[in-house]
Amino acid sequence: MPSPNGPDRVRPVRVVVTSPLDADDLATIAAVDDRLEVVYERDLVPRAEYPAAHPLPTLSDERARARWVELLESAEVLFDFGPEELLERLPEWPRLRWIQATSAGVGQMARRAGLTADRRIVVTTASGVHARPMAEFAVMALLMFGKDVLAYQADQRNHRWRRHAGEEAAGKVVAVVGAGRIGRETARLLRCLDVRVVGVVRTIAGRTPADVEADEIATLADLDALLPRLDAIVLAAPHTPETEGLLDRRRIGLLPPHAVVVNIARGEVVDEAALADALAEGRLRGAALDVFSTEPLPPSSPFWDLPNVLVSPHSASTVPQENARIVGIFCENLRAYLDGRPLRNVLDPNLLY
Repeated sequence: MPSPNGPDRVRPVRVVVTSPLDADDLATIAAVDDRLEVVYERDLVPRAEYPAAHPLPTLSDERARARWVELLESAEVLFDFGPEELLERLPEWPRLRWIQATSAGVGQMARRAGLTADRRIVVTTASGVHARPMAEFAVMALLMFGKDVLAYQADQRNHRWRRHAGEEAAGKVVAVVGAGRIGRETARLLRCLDVRVVGVVRTIAGRTPADVEADEIATLADLDALLPRLDAIVLAAPHTPETEGLLDRRRIGLLPPHAVVVNIARGEVVDEAALADALAEGRLRGAALDVFSTEPLPPSSPFWDLPNVLVSPHSASTVPQENARIVGIFCENLRAYLDGRPLRNVLDPNLLY
């Protein structure tokens, strides 16, 4: 928990915004309290390529580096992490107490920066902001394969009229791995289509299927027995030592040939080479992949050319409303920070989420 900041505080809380926000969002942050000093160096912050993009700043020259160092040294609060090149220096800044991330899955970035070892600096996440769009992506992916959309597109490109028999979602069995807000929202939407959902969690510890919006609940230890039953698996778990390589070559081999893999977690959760082999050899029906171990996805990746794969450029989470939602969490946390109250969405440095 950051140090309390009572109303008699003399020095303002310096908030440095390091990723793109528009004037309305900046004004919303500044209006939280007159004890805030909000700093946004527009010429240092990269432009957003698309609505709600949050690219990390780059150090174009020594002058830019010096200016960023000065900003980070003076900050008490950061909105986003700042330049990648200075990430590992964040624990050095004596005034820094809190970083508000713009993503939910920032555990590995915080670990690389040394912030999971240095408990002086609190990291809060954007957990919950991306739940609905990512859940909709997972539902879209499952409907797409059930209705043979990729085959329709191939036939359309070839001007070929070939009728298909599609499938209903009702009655399918889908495992949603990860019961955070994204996983729970995915499960909830799937059940609206009468899909039978198995929520897969680290530990049950007295939890019920209703707690994870599912029809059944299972643990990671149950995966081997569960995989042969599935029509699809949705990976929505954080990247941690426990989940790295979770869907490995052996487990991919346990999935039935008609199964679909949807990855909205992190690329490292899957053995990508094994997945590509299974897809190319027809041992899996298909995959919808929003995340990859190397991003941007290299041109040499086999995923680009596999006819049963949908490649999404890590964009399933992004909608135009994202910035307003993140700023809403940030402003709620700023009020709590100034009053010395607990913050929302604090990253657990041990679990990395």
